[in-house]
Amino acid sequence: MSLAGYPARVPSFLVQLLRRGAPVIAATPRDVPDQVVDPTPVPGWQRISAMCSAESQPEPDSLMARACKYVVLVPMVYRFVVLPAMLFPVLASGHTGLGLAVGLVLFVLNAATIVWALRVPSVLNESMRGLLITDSAIAVTANLVVGYLDPSASALTWTHLVGSVALWTVAWGIPFGLLLAALSVPMQAAMSLPVITVVGNTLLLGVTIVTSTGALLLVGLGTRLALGLGIRRGREAEAAKVRRELHDTVLQALEVMALPVAGDDHRTVELRGIARAQAMELRRGLAGEPDLPHPTTIGEDLTLLATEMAREGLRAQLVFSEVDDSTMPEARRRAVRDAAREALRNTMKHSGTNVAVLRIEERDGGIAVIARDHGSGFSDADRPAGFGISESIAARLAEVGGRSQVHSQPGRGTRVTLWVPR
Repeated sequence: MSLAGYPARVPSFLVQLLRRGAPVIAATPRDVPDQVVDPTPVPGWQRISAMCSAESQPEPDSLMARACKYVVLVPMVYRFVVLPAMLFPVLASGHTGLGLAVGLVLFVLNAATIVWALRVPSVLNESMRGLLITDSAIAVTANLVVGYLDPSASALTWTHLVGSVALWTVAWGIPFGLLLAALSVPMQAAMSLPVITVVGNTLLLGVTIVTSTGALLLVGLGTRLALGLGIRRGREAEAAKVRRELHDTVLQALEVMALPVAGDDHRTVELRGIARAQAMELRRGLAGEPDLPHPTTIGEDLTLLATEMAREGLRAQLVFSEVDDSTMPEARRRAVRDAAREALRNTMKHSGTNVAVLRIEERDGGIAVIARDHGSGFSDADRPAGFGISESIAARLAEVGGRSQVHSQPGRGTRVTLWVPR
């Protein structure tokens, strides 16, 4: 499916990222869809949709889970930078109230929280959950205490609470960030703050959630794209390595086996032909040639069969009549193709010739395929051992309501007629 036709739907990864936060980033993609790396100019949201719809690994990657904790550290570092900037003006004004002491304590606790978070094994660890709950409890308590006893320094404690809301949003997703922001409203009411102050503080928390969500999306989507491309590049490198090894070992061995040697008996010549055909097929695959299109008619089936037999050393000439097989089930086409392949291989093994004719025609309300050679032929009483008529040809056609006939005379070649109903 082309990128332009990609369904416009909300990708599951994006939904999970917004609902659950940073831990979702640890669920690495299996691969990046072709739509993402398609060079065709398309709107960016379509690439994002394709990228996020990629299937994820069932279990989070342990290394990515450890790396995700650094995303959670961003709000902590924000507070580590902003709190001192707000403390300096308070110190410069000569303020020595409780609010200043609480602000200093919060700064020290925030620094300790950063050290603790760095020691936590991963963002999925239970210690991280306890850390975030404790941090928010400290923020709420500090705001209540300072709001009652030293309101002039409430900006310090509110900054700490803003950082807690950002932490919950990034670490656990938007619902938890909104929950903590909602809990701040009754807290501010208990502090008897003016309505305009409550509205301003709540708006600040809303902006914090939006900003944290944007940062989470940028990190999550960028990481997912980088991981997917890395996985794809790694698989391509591994495939290139396998191709080199096949070229240097298996292909070389097959081509040596295919070299003719004077005095080869019939069986050896046949095996060399098979080795030559397989070497050609392998070399085509290693060269990156595109696969042949999937056939949809008997004519296409037999054309591919003729190409296949040519690689094995038999030249099969196709003779087409105007036939209508558009409604024929694929199972019948496949049965005819496989039966024809067996008939042609019998020609290679027993007829003494490397030329055959395949003719397609309408007959008796169905489709007939006639395989004819002008080789040595045989009599029914002297049929060659291994001539797979009953099992490989007749039984295969009988399964789909068809039948087969074999006519041969010594010195006058063989004709195998395969028939199936439409």
